[in-house]
Amino acid sequence: MWSARFFRTRSLARQAIDGGKVDVNGAGAKPARAIRVGDELAVTRGEERCVVQVVALSERRAAAAVAQALYIETAASRATRERIAETRRLTGAGRDHPPTRPDKHARRQLRALKEDSG
Repeated sequence: MWSARFFRTRSLARQAIDGGKVDVNGAGAKPARAIRVGDELAVTRGEERCVVQVVALSERRAAAAVAQALYIETAASRATRERIAETRRLTGAGRDHPPTRPDKHARRQLRALKEDSG
C-alpha cells in the first residue's frame, strides 16, 4: 500500500488496514498479509473508494509514475469515483465560507475558541 503510494507513510497504511479501510479480494486485510499479482484491492480514503487490480509488486517505494504502473483501477471504480467527485464539485461540498476575512475581534474569538477546545 505504501510503495504503491496509496498512503503517504507506512504508519498511515497500517492504520487504514487496522481500521478496516482496505479489503483484499473482498475480505478484510491484515498488515502482514502478502499481496500477490492478480489480487483485487479496495482502498477507502475519506469519502473516496478505489478498487484496483494488482499488476506488479515492488519492494521499494519509487516515483509516482512507477507506482501507478503497479496497479490498474477497475472501470466501475473509476466511473464511480469521478461521478462522486463531480457531485462534490457541483454542490460545493459544504464550502460555506464567510464573505470577508475575520477582523481583529473575530480572530481573537476564534483563537480563544481553538485554545479552549484543544
